[in-house]
Parts: sequence; structure tokens; C-alpha cells
Amino acid sequence: MAGEQAELALSDLETFYQKAKRHFDDDPEFADHARALVVRLQSGDPQSRALWKQFIDISVAHNLEIYKQLNVSLTKEDVKPESAYNDQLEPLLEELVQMNLVQDDQGAKVIFIDELANKKGEPSVMIIRKSDGGFLYATTDLAALQYRSKELKADRILYFIDARQSLHMKQVFCAGRLANLVPPNVSLEHHPFGTMMGKDGKPFKTRTGGTVKLAHLIDEARERAEQLVKSKNPNLSERDAKDIARKVAIGAIKYADLSKTRTHDYIFDWDEMISFEGNTAPYLQYANTRINSIFKRAQIDPDSHSATIIITENTEKILALKLLQFEEIIEQVSLDCYPHVLCNYLYELASAFMGFYEKCPILRQGISKEKKDSRLELAKLAAKKLSCGLDLLGIEVMPTM
Repeated sequence: MAGEQAELALSDLETFYQKAKRHFDDDPEFADHARALVVRLQSGDPQSRALWKQFIDISVAHNLEIYKQLNVSLTKEDVKPESAYNDQLEPLLEELVQMNLVQDDQGAKVIFIDELANKKGEPSVMIIRKSDGGFLYATTDLAALQYRSKELKADRILYFIDARQSLHMKQVFCAGRLANLVPPNVSLEHHPFGTMMGKDGKPFKTRTGGTVKLAHLIDEARERAEQLVKSKNPNLSERDAKDIARKVAIGAIKYADLSKTRTHDYIFDWDEMISFEGNTAPYLQYANTRINSIFKRAQIDPDSHSATIIITENTEKILALKLLQFEEIIEQVSLDCYPHVLCNYLYELASAFMGFYEKCPILRQGISKEKKDSRLELAKLAAKKLSCGLDLLGIEVMPTM
């Protein structure tokens, strides 16, 4: 019920915003009044703050509900929105002025950044305060940078933001360094990403041309996943089918995004996303489940199994070599921040296991105990790497599918 109320309130807030935006674009007097209200909010006006608090509560309640569905561990305590830095903006501006970094430019307060000069040698201009007294994203981002460095003691700060914000982030980083808001040893990184496109090659929209909401995307994914799960395993109880469908749907949504090269645009395709074939989350989840079923049939606890690995077949060698790459891949992804590299590795690992399983029987009668134990050990390690990799991607595995 709380989630439904948050959704309804958010819808009201969205309608309010859309109407206000139209008024802002069409009515200069309304636009001036809106700008004045922003200045009042940033200055701590009680009435403006009270309204702002209502809007924040509605948004946060909705987001927390989505986080829960996505199995994301963020809580209300982790939320620090742009407006949370309002009280820091004025002191920060004074600090920048005292450092002689700020200049007046047609009534506005700006920082000229020589390091980002254009081809004509003109410095990049970063507006810190508008002529009407209002602060901008740049000021807030500097305050956030200062908070993350001084209060959170971060030694690496990563921004996953649209590629179109590249210049803005360069300005923030340069100004932050000039103002000593972060120590020289703190790494500041902007990792841009592309756009999710529809099959028509245009930004993904609803049939009516509106923005696709994540909540609606999750609902449709669950419906599609439930149909697929029931068709593959009609003997599942209704409860189990829904639980598996939820995990498949959420995993599919996450993987569809994370498995694409982050900086590239990609095509959103329902049929490709929720499929048990190819480089998809359901395929990897199924591979992990299949490995666990081997131990279940053998009545062996994989955690307690241990054996020396003996390589006699080429598919065993391929799987073993792929297993040895896991730590290297994790280190690479942590440095480069390209999760698709991990996704590709997990797909290659699952494929290597399937090839191994097809050519190297494990539980068949006549297999020597030495070979059986060795192959079980390879299977155990494959399941561990798969489940660990999927967990790092925020994707759940399950004992049955």
C-alpha cells in the first residue's frame, strides 16, 4: 500500500512538473518567479524548504521501493540529494573568493579555467553563481566533491553520468583541484555512458512517445519472465514460479544494461533480454542452477567437496584456463569500470562449462572415482565463479529454475 501511495504521489508530482515546465517556457513572468523561488530555497526560506521537503519525501519513498525490488542495498541514510548541500553553497563561494579563484562577469560569479581553454586560447567559463543570486549545478557539485573528500574520506570518486556532461565534469574536477577541495592523491573519474535505444534506433520510449518508467519496466519484465518460467517448468508451484520469475526479470534488466559496452548506445530488445539462450542473465542463472543440480543428484555438498584436478580432455583444459582468469577480470573491471567485461567473461565461463559437461560425463557409471572427483571439482569452481560474478552484478542465483 505504501508503494502504491508513493507511485500515485510521484505521478502527481510528475504532472505538476510537466505543467510548470510548459509555463516556464511560455511565460517569462512565471519563469522569473520560478528563478526567484530557487534563490529563496537555496537561501533557506522556511516555506520553500517545507515544500521542497514534501517533494523529496515523495521521490525518496518511490526510489526506496524501486531499490527494494532491484535488491539494491541503498537506504534513506545513503540519500544526499543536490538540495542537501544548500547550506554549504554560500560558505563555499566565500572560500573560493578568498582564494582569488572567482571573478565577476556581467553580474555573475565565475571561475575561468585555463586548463580547459578552447582552440583560440580562451579559458573555459564555469558559472558559480548567476546574476540573480541563484547557485547552479556546478556549485552544488563542488560542495558535494568537498563533502565526499573531507567527510567521507573518499580516495576514489567515480561519477557515472551521461557522456553529454563531459565538459561539466572536467570543469568540476579542475575547479575542485584549484580550490584544494580534494587532495592530489584522490582520484576523480567521470565514466560516461550511452543511451538505451528502441528497435527503431531512437531513444527508448513508450508507444505513446513518453519516457519509460523503471517501475513499469520491472512489472512487464516480471510478467514476461513468469510466462517463460512456467513454459519451461510447468510443474512449479505458483509461489515458486513467481519467485523465480522475479529473480529472472530483475537479473535480465540489470544484465541487459551492464552487458553492453558502457560508452555505446544499445538496442533494447525484450526477446533477447529474457531468453535462456545467448549472453543473457537467464542463461547464466540457468548454467549455475544446472551445475548445482549435478551435486544434488550426486547427493554431495559442493562446499565440502575437495579433489585434485586432473586434466585429460581439451574441454577440461578450456574450462580450467577460463576459471583461472576470474581474479584478473575482477581487477580489470574495478580499474576500468566496464562491467560488460565481467559479463562477457561469465558468458564465456558458462559456455566453457556447457562444452565441458557435454564432452566429459561426471556421474555416468564406469567413470573412475579419480575422474569423477576431478570433474566435480571443476564444476564446483565454475559454480562458485558464476555465482560470485553474478552477485557482483547484483543478480541473484537460484537452486531451481
